[in-house]
Amino acid sequence: MRHHKLVMPGDLNHYGYLFGGHLLSWVDEFSWVTATQEYPGRKFVTIAMDRAVFKKGADLGNILIFDIRESEKGRTSIQYEVTVFRENIETGDEERIFSTHIRFVCVDGEGHSAPIHPQAAS
Repeated sequence: MRHHKLVMPGDLNHYGYLFGGHLLSWVDEFSWVTATQEYPGRKFVTIAMDRAVFKKGADLGNILIFDIRESEKGRTSIQYEVTVFRENIETGDEERIFSTHIRFVCVDGEGHSAPIHPQAAS
């Protein structure tokens, strides 16, 4: 699944570059949206994000593209591979700037881990 975000002035640090923490927050948010849309009716919480690799920065006005793909699924958890690209709005060219893996666990109404696919009642 792909998501898009425009880099705005409030997203920048004092050097004029995107704050890494903003990017990590968007990765978490868009990955959660992906899990929720792929598994409707299930509740997910973030449990891990592996090595976050910042390859390049992003500037004011860049359009960021979040490419989120399921990479592993267990009984109660799911992992996504996330790659972020910046798009040059003048040429349409995309350049990879970031990658990571993020894992969610499916939870019940009390916050306990629950199967992603509940067992059918017999």
